[in-house]
Amino acid sequence: MNPDHPPLQDPASANQPPTTGPDFAPDGWSGLAPLPAWGVIAAEGPDAASFLHNQLSNDFALLGQAEARLAALCNAKGRMLASFIGFKRGPERVLLLCARDLLPQTLQHLQRFVLRAKVRLSDASDRCALWGAVGAAVAADLPAPTWSKLDAGAQTWVRLPAVAGLGRALLWMESDAGADEQAPNPAQTATLPPAHWDWLQVRSAVVLLSQPLVELLVPQMLNYESVGGVNFKKGCYPGQEVVARSQFRGTLKRRAYLAHCPSAGTGSAPIAGQAVFHPSDAEQPCGVVVQAAAHPAGGVDALLSLLTSAADGQTLRLGTPDGAALHVLPLPYELLADV
Repeated sequence: MNPDHPPLQDPASANQPPTTGPDFAPDGWSGLAPLPAWGVIAAEGPDAASFLHNQLSNDFALLGQAEARLAALCNAKGRMLASFIGFKRGPERVLLLCARDLLPQTLQHLQRFVLRAKVRLSDASDRCALWGAVGAAVAADLPAPTWSKLDAGAQTWVRLPAVAGLGRALLWMESDAGADEQAPNPAQTATLPPAHWDWLQVRSAVVLLSQPLVELLVPQMLNYESVGGVNFKKGCYPGQEVVARSQFRGTLKRRAYLAHCPSAGTGSAPIAGQAVFHPSDAEQPCGVVVQAAAHPAGGVDALLSLLTSAADGQTLRLGTPDGAALHVLPLPYELLADV
């Protein structure tokens, strides 16, 4: 695990953001949700881990077989080009799970830096299947700490942060993994509605970067330093000086926040990349929508990247100064203090 911060809360933690609107407890949610919006980059070869270590915000040189890493790929100015959940599938094979809409440009960007490194990079999305597991569908043997990893034959499980008391995990499977009997077969497990998974992902406040947000945010603007995505003790990587300076000097003015839009109708629901306005300034947006999903009890929940001064309890507005109302909610984790 990343030694620079404590692990995220256990699934049993009671410190979850309160639901909005009618009382809501997703006790019956359990199953596997397909993840067509996710893609996979494979890094293979003797230098796979060291190459990624030199490119990403987290420590891949010390990545163990029983853990995964959240990490950002940044440009020289520290702005995020992509983000990943990465894990090993062998001593010389590392898989990076990312937003599929960013995969082609991200793969091309990484390939520019291979040079003499003994690593092969490829799009492995069509050679595997990805599922989001919730509740009883999560492998019983998967350790409880967030970012724990379990290999079970041709399948790999990665523990994600729990939401509303529900355990969650990613399930990666080789394309022919249906015959594997060491872990649940999706064909024999309930299928979770994609909308349920999307809402849980938003409420976890740990998301992968998508196309509308490329080069807009440094990792701390998505709270990556607080959820295991940045290692401040590792060596250099593109943008490392900017990321470190933001943390050490306390110059960061934006963070990620959860919010609820109670009356979002057709054409007014939050979408990634949409501007957010504070009532004190109708000219300049105070933030941007990172990801959004319908709340099961009504309205829409969203993760926002905001100026910290804008998270003051006042009603925010979506898209325009007089757009749909947004109300900031508590985060499900504590933010890491400046180091």
